[in-house]
Amino acid sequence: MVDRSRVLGVWRRTISLSWPIALQQTFNTLMRTVDIVVTGLFSPAAVAAIGLADLYAQIPLRIGLGLGTGSIALSSQDTGREATATRDRAITQAILIGFLAGLPLIAVGLALSDSLIAILGAEPEVVRMGGQYLALVFVAAPMRIVGLVGARSLQGTGDTRTPMAVNVVANGVNIVMTVGLGLGIGVFPELGIVGVGLATAVSRTIEAIMITAAIASAWTELSFARPRSLTITRQLVAVSLPNFAEGMSTSLANFPFNALLLTFGTEVNAAYHIGRRIYQQLTGPLYRSFNVAASIVVGQTLGDGRPDDARFSGLSMTALSVLTLGIAGVVLVVGATPIARVFTNDAETLTHAATFTRVFGVSMLFFGIFFPISGSLRGAGDTRTPFYARFTGTFGFMLGVSYLAGITLDYGLPGVYVGIVLSYAWWTLVVTAGFLWSDWADTAAALMNERRNLSE
Repeated sequence: MVDRSRVLGVWRRTISLSWPIALQQTFNTLMRTVDIVVTGLFSPAAVAAIGLADLYAQIPLRIGLGLGTGSIALSSQDTGREATATRDRAITQAILIGFLAGLPLIAVGLALSDSLIAILGAEPEVVRMGGQYLALVFVAAPMRIVGLVGARSLQGTGDTRTPMAVNVVANGVNIVMTVGLGLGIGVFPELGIVGVGLATAVSRTIEAIMITAAIASAWTELSFARPRSLTITRQLVAVSLPNFAEGMSTSLANFPFNALLLTFGTEVNAAYHIGRRIYQQLTGPLYRSFNVAASIVVGQTLGDGRPDDARFSGLSMTALSVLTLGIAGVVLVVGATPIARVFTNDAETLTHAATFTRVFGVSMLFFGIFFPISGSLRGAGDTRTPFYARFTGTFGFMLGVSYLAGITLDYGLPGVYVGIVLSYAWWTLVVTAGFLWSDWADTAAALMNERRNLSE
């Protein structure tokens, strides 16, 4: 029999941790949604330009999320065992490594942005606009990474409200500047897609400054500390690299996948990015908050020496996630066309966007399982299992099956839709098997034992 009071206790803690993360992610995704809405007023080519540039913008995102996964794993485990000294050294190292990793991207963006868009086979106008936007995004890459790592470090301690407040302010600035500079409203000059990129760069800089100031102040539990241990560095890298590779596997597969979509026309490519933006806006705050909350709860519970409770918590959070995202999926399927109409008035683009939205709506069941389970594994320091899941699923199904069914077997876009759904199903199958039968609790114990030997 399931202990209902115990499950409800986990749900209450999950909701307490999750709602600030969900609100933070709502504003984060709203920023990108506004970008798409504003550029949609220009042309389908402008939407495609933003979408293609965002493929490369995934690089600083993935670096930040990878290092953020390492920092949240170590931060949550050390919070659970009350080892503040090693925790502070770990998050300091993660932020420093992240800032340095972002510096080369500035030169890449300034020198190669047009070429990076052109190599995907885009039309000249898409190349021009996408290159302008990408250059500005890469200029802000170090700040983007610092903001992500700092936020995850704070979340590992259980403080999900400070990152929320910082993110709401920064993204609020972004939204106002995107509308103002993109369309030339009020005192803002009309800069078009350049204005949209400039708004992103400014907001990311504000976010990094605010999150750094919060950690340095007495406002939060964390503090910066002089790095003194290569053991911490090694653990950070060991936990972060598979997560970075996991995210990049999806991002890299999106390059040929977008090239595949472009063979069906610019409108289809724009429609995919609209459908993707819709599901990320409406459901991203939910599945991302469950993912992070699972990392926090499982990491802290393992740090407190209770692996059985950590496993129970992971399963309980998954049940809540499936229930919530299942409802969200129904909304996406039923409301696909009116929601997509917000983003475009082009008839062909609208038709395809509604279909992509329904495909993502059907996939929400798998999202509901994958994200809390993978978050639980990451909280324990097991970032390899989610990596294997996404790498094999993304290349084998989203790219492989989509190409085979859509092009080779000539089923067209329906073959692509099948490939998308099957990739998410495979992700879910692999991480679930890893959670149920792998030794992730032992992985966490080994990491903590190494850090126990460090002088406080």
